[in-house]
Amino acid sequence: MNQSTRRDFLKTASALTAAMTMTAVMSGRAHAQGTDTIKIAFAARGLRTMDPIKSIQGVDNWAIIAIYDKLVDLPRWNFPSKQDELEPRLATAWSSSEDAKTWTVELRKGVKFHKNYGEFTSEDVKFTFERVIDEKRVGGVRPKFQNIQGVDTDGPNKAIFHLKSPDPLFLLGALSDYDGAILSKKAVEELGEDKVATNPIGTGVYMLESIASDPSQGVTLTANPDYWDKPAATPKLQCMYIADTTARTLALLSGNVHMIEGVRAPGWADSMKQRDPTLLFDVVSPGSLFTIHFNLTKKPFDDLKVRQALFYGIDRDEIATAIAPVSKRIYGLNPPTFPGGFTEETLPAEVAYKYDPDKAKALLAEAGFDGNLSFKVDTSQREDYSSVMLMIQDQLRRIGVNMDLNIKDHTAFHADQNQGTNTLTQQSTAFAPVPTQVFLTYLPKTVEVKSDGKGGTNYSHYGVVMPGIDDQLNQALAEPNLDKRLAAVQQMDVQVLKDAVVMPVVTNGFMIVRSPKLELGFKVESGYVNWPLSQAHSA
Repeated sequence: MNQSTRRDFLKTASALTAAMTMTAVMSGRAHAQGTDTIKIAFAARGLRTMDPIKSIQGVDNWAIIAIYDKLVDLPRWNFPSKQDELEPRLATAWSSSEDAKTWTVELRKGVKFHKNYGEFTSEDVKFTFERVIDEKRVGGVRPKFQNIQGVDTDGPNKAIFHLKSPDPLFLLGALSDYDGAILSKKAVEELGEDKVATNPIGTGVYMLESIASDPSQGVTLTANPDYWDKPAATPKLQCMYIADTTARTLALLSGNVHMIEGVRAPGWADSMKQRDPTLLFDVVSPGSLFTIHFNLTKKPFDDLKVRQALFYGIDRDEIATAIAPVSKRIYGLNPPTFPGGFTEETLPAEVAYKYDPDKAKALLAEAGFDGNLSFKVDTSQREDYSSVMLMIQDQLRRIGVNMDLNIKDHTAFHADQNQGTNTLTQQSTAFAPVPTQVFLTYLPKTVEVKSDGKGGTNYSHYGVVMPGIDDQLNQALAEPNLDKRLAAVQQMDVQVLKDAVVMPVVTNGFMIVRSPKLELGFKVESGYVNWPLSQAHSA
């Protein structure tokens, strides 16, 4: 498997598709029928955690957003064109100071936590966000919240956020995703920190019923009888984990599950549509951003010329074309559709790194490598990772570089990367359209990855082993004028590309394929790569 090429990958995918086709025909396109349990299967080997601040496996967040409520949420289901379009959830109203450094949030009354853990109050909000920013606690999402100075309460139904720097997009950037889920202070203090992962207590439309001993059977959630909003349309929700592509696909075609995580690999969606034209495909765009992070502590990636050589030697247009329409090129760290994102036309030529294998070879020769560079990289078995990395492996061979791929189970892959073990770390992460968020997540020296797994997500060690953009980022965060902030963001983007520490590759639109008998209750357009299933029901 380590020596697989893109051609081998596509051949294997074709064979799997043929097998799936035969089974689908034999089964007569059996779709999951009406049931009291909605079943969804993801491409992972098992649950890692249901603790919102410790989640590093994106598919776990489907259960998290069903168990917990956030203060605000996206309109179902798309990124809003302006922050005022966010939907109130546990918050009913909000306002900010003129300098956007103080945000006052009015809270919903009469909301109850699961399993008799009492009524939701401002103390739970204060506890939740103080927990997120507590440096003594492990939490990979902390960079997103590091602008929070503290949270005060004004009675049981009002919380006041104090920020270090102005943030006119605070609600969208920090409060609208899964990691802004509100925990029960009482439950965490009584049950203990470690129990949040396996015994979550929220206010959400579903609550935990059981975690299966068989990891593939995942978690089963049951409807919250005391839910403050519209009750769940289906009594139970089961989040399953079926890493094998063929098994997961057959589970959908045979009617054993209602929804599956699709395969973001060349030709898969088209082949599925041909096999069963009635299947429904929900895709969020841009979805996740697929980026490659050069580990500056590992030779030869401490050499700028080597990093630049790989930038020139990887044909990102070819990759985007191969995985279209699910994926599209990104030119900077923000996608073109986000404020401050570069397009092909606006990206400065000096950091465009247009595919140029001859230039890549010349840079390698200058660095002392003339057809003899070899290194090992871990990647995930999940297709949106492996298909991209197999194509890159093939492209690098053309410039005399041998990238030995070690393909791992997706769950283990992320766990190892979180300890800084990889040479070229790959991330496929969804962000809100907040232009500073990707920089806060990946690049400050304060979020450097640590070998004990207790660090952050600066996988390059940028700003630690070489000068970074920390000062520029702080200046951008302190800028209250949005246009000036966007200009500062683009300057940071150019600097990161000059230093060639993070390579933006493609968007990774997240795809769910579902039975035509399953209704969601809304249309999926854009937004985060997990969406609410509270009103999902099967005919």
